[in-house]
Amino acid sequence: MSNLRVSTFDKYNPFTIKGNAPAYLSGLMFDSLLAGALDEVGSGYGLLAEDVEVPPDGLSATFRLRREARFHNGDPVLAADVKHSFDMLLGPHASPGYKTALEDLAGIDVVDERTIRFRFKKPNRELPLTVGGFPVFSRKWGMENGKAKSFDQVVMDLPIGSGPYKIGPVSFGKDITYVRDPNYWGRELNVRRGSSNFDRITVKIYKDNTAKLEALKAGEFDLMRFFSAGDWARRVNGKRFKTGELVKGEFRHKLPAGFQSYTLNLRNPKLQDLRVREALGLAMDYEWMNRQMFYNSYQRVRGLFMNTDCQANGMPSPEELALLEPWRGKIPDAAFGPMYEPPRTDREATLRDNLRRAREL
Repeated sequence: MSNLRVSTFDKYNPFTIKGNAPAYLSGLMFDSLLAGALDEVGSGYGLLAEDVEVPPDGLSATFRLRREARFHNGDPVLAADVKHSFDMLLGPHASPGYKTALEDLAGIDVVDERTIRFRFKKPNRELPLTVGGFPVFSRKWGMENGKAKSFDQVVMDLPIGSGPYKIGPVSFGKDITYVRDPNYWGRELNVRRGSSNFDRITVKIYKDNTAKLEALKAGEFDLMRFFSAGDWARRVNGKRFKTGELVKGEFRHKLPAGFQSYTLNLRNPKLQDLRVREALGLAMDYEWMNRQMFYNSYQRVRGLFMNTDCQANGMPSPEELALLEPWRGKIPDAAFGPMYEPPRTDREATLRDNLRRAREL
């Protein structure tokens, strides 16, 4: 199996701030205490941990590790390894995102060889799942002459994880291959059975999107997602598309979609005036931009839940109005419906009409 990445790498440690690690290394090489389920939101099943206990007050979570859990070097996964992993991820040399995610973590206690307890500053049902999803690695990763190096100095040391893959052949600047570990300890676990079926996963590296697109056309790989309207409209063509070897197609989904937007700084006194913000919206000709720059590929976003069953349309339902009614007079009248529609320039109103309204505001 091959995958594509527009970047190169200069380290094997995906957790530190400086440098770039190979794509997918963390997910393929490091197991966590719990494994999430792709068809369940807010749930976790035991992976390295065979049991987790959360008391009624929600102020801690205690995990008991499986005796069969092993790192790639054959060592058992112990509570001290879990604590070491969290100490490194919450330390000064790791990406700050880990510390942010666990700002409500009060402490970590090694209860015994295979039991570890996480203490929380306040109850939060997400915290046991959050700590359960963090990667765990061996205390021996980064050891040199019997001494542990500073985590930011653990750069090209081969990771010692417990996941289903290990690093195989590497051609720096070109590709990296992960090879399946035939001795992976968790192969028959209910959360792992039937997964990690590829013997090799090769990540090829291309200098930029143009090089990657040309590689697709040349037959170096056979599947590519596009995030550029210009590429999709003008450059996805060639011999293999004409013969049908490559097929250009769209796949519709009902997932929340990301969006591009302008975010206004409300600390600026001018922008605190709602009329100024409304005028700026009237002055933007989205329809012209979509037609001239984006090949009519984009859909205007009208809310945070666009493209999902949660998106708002039309008038509020009776149930929504019942919730809103106590706030009448305290929130804008527009909240009572109909759903907001951004100004357009391709129907009754023209850009000139919108600019006149903006000037009046």
